[in-house]
Amino acid sequence: MYIELRHLRTIKAIHDSGGLARAAEVMNMTQSALSHQVKGLEDQAGVELFVRRSKPLKLSAAGQRLLRAAERILPEIEAVGEEFRALRSGRSGRLHIAIECHACFDWLFPVLEQFRRAWPEVDVDIRPGLAFGAMEALMREEVDLVISSDPEKLEGIGFNPLFDYSPTLVAARTSPLAEKPFIEAEDLRDQVIITYPVDRTRLDVFTGLLTPARVEPQAVRQVELTAVILMLVASGRGVSVLPDWVLREAKYQPDYVTRRLTEKGLTKRMYAATREEEATLPYMAHFLRLARTEPVKLQRQ
Repeated sequence: MYIELRHLRTIKAIHDSGGLARAAEVMNMTQSALSHQVKGLEDQAGVELFVRRSKPLKLSAAGQRLLRAAERILPEIEAVGEEFRALRSGRSGRLHIAIECHACFDWLFPVLEQFRRAWPEVDVDIRPGLAFGAMEALMREEVDLVISSDPEKLEGIGFNPLFDYSPTLVAARTSPLAEKPFIEAEDLRDQVIITYPVDRTRLDVFTGLLTPARVEPQAVRQVELTAVILMLVASGRGVSVLPDWVLREAKYQPDYVTRRLTEKGLTKRMYAATREEEATLPYMAHFLRLARTEPVKLQRQ
């Protein structure tokens, strides 16, 4: 038996209208065409779908069974159609994010909270475990956006600039480094550097300062959480280099001092990598706007 969506719509229209004439009018077709459609469906099923001697026209037991199917299936089809219309209009979609920056959660969550209110139909998620293969995941369409400070030349991938930030040293108030107006690579040769658990090639203190100067610190200690890093720094267990937005409160606390790296300071830029054809989607464009403005507010606080 071959049932089309028009058959389900027909059976429901006849039931709701109470007769062929009204159903034909609702469906914008002639009564004879509607009757022919019903007859063809009954021939396929091998049973009558209506009790034709009744007025108004009533469904037979077989017709009731088909009506239940129509009432279940048609709303689902309409929901899928609405989703497709929303996708075409840019009202809905998917925004799965991978992050190559541990400290980015500080500004990303406020951005996502605003985004969620503006785009409730967009499926938002932060995908764990992809930090070291994020770009490959983006190209495979496993994620839709990657937060990174290391732009690459990748076919079909665009790196949308977000904002600039300054990698900044934080040390205990009692550290000898507190006497220095700025920090040079040699100042860290005898220091324990507390970092996030990522490769050196993704750490600003190495890429922007130590590696170019060929300076190796006394030791490197990896810690997962920003709060724990700051606790260890305050207790004199080491120093750390963190983005300026992370240190917006710590630099005013009596336990810490913050110092720029090099006399002129270092400046890095954060990017949001997306597939090029998706950067102009309305919801993606709005996320990028928020990600350009909200972190700057944190930096200025």
